[in-house]
Amino acid sequence: MLKGVSRVGEISNMESMLGLGQDNALMRFTMGKAFIKHGKFVEAAEQLALALKLEPDYSAAWKLYAQTLIVLNQINAAIEAYEQGISVANRKSDLQLADEMKAALQRLQ
Repeated sequence: MLKGVSRVGEISNMESMLGLGQDNALMRFTMGKAFIKHGKFVEAAEQLALALKLEPDYSAAWKLYAQTLIVLNQINAAIEAYEQGISVANRKSDLQLADEMKAALQRLQ
């Protein structure tokens, strides 16, 4: 990110791009991360869910989505997200992410 460009500006720019029909999983994931940095976890969860709808095999999005659900105290949904994310990560051989999600899941159970 360029110096002087705020996260709020980044979100605004991405929203403008979405308005132009430039929607994809990476943009939704990035918006989710930006909302998290602003403490807007409901909005982050919405964006991450959209990223996963666009690309269900996005391992990193599953991990961040589950973490966001935990912050929102949606523990059962977070457990389901971790389980789905682990399955995806294993299928894609994203072993580091799979291990991280397994450890996080064990802490929740």
